[in-house]
Amino acid sequence: MSRAALLVLADGRFPAGGHAHSGGAEAAVKAGRIRDARDLAAFCQGRLHTTGLTAAALAAAAARGVDPLELDDAADARTPSPALRATARRLGRQLMRAARATWPGEELDALATARPRGAHQPVVLGLTARSAGLTPEDAAHCAVYETVSAPATAAVRLLSLDPFEATAVLARLAPELDQVAGRAARAAYGSVDALPAASAPLLDIMAEGHAAWPVRLFAS
Repeated sequence: MSRAALLVLADGRFPAGGHAHSGGAEAAVKAGRIRDARDLAAFCQGRLHTTGLTAAALAAAAARGVDPLELDDAADARTPSPALRATARRLGRQLMRAARATWPGEELDALATARPRGAHQPVVLGLTARSAGLTPEDAAHCAVYETVSAPATAAVRLLSLDPFEATAVLARLAPELDQVAGRAARAAYGSVDALPAASAPLLDIMAEGHAAWPVRLFAS
């Protein structure tokens, strides 16, 4: 296991395309649901305990060696919004390109062949972590961090929010990130059907509306 590999994978500069996505923050800002750092904290906390938990469990299961195709089907079932399913597969395809260049492996190649249009991003993330020699809990930590870091980064651009305030939001959420990642990693040792399926219906609704905007700063 390499802690340095974990840092590389979790680095926002890793070329996986995440910088173009707001994690729902752009639609929330336009709707007036995120106006300041306090609103951002509440938004990130909500994402963490719903879609974040679900994504982290899928990633941890993939890192454990569970069949990624079965997990990809499970991710589809846990993502009711067509817009978010398309986003997850697009991000999965982008992450796959970076992963195969960075930590090449037969399992990544096999998934890329089976899902040429992209597998769900959390599944690819978990398989990438596995290829990098990381643990299921490492994969879960990457997933939960991405869940909150995308909106926080986007809020800086969308609201001209002080970057120090946005970073402080993430720092204050750190204990909850650890708790959710641990819960997800433990769930990864059960059956696929028993993996968390927490959802945030308002995020799904906003994602569908955002996908139809003629002009937007972020892809999702």
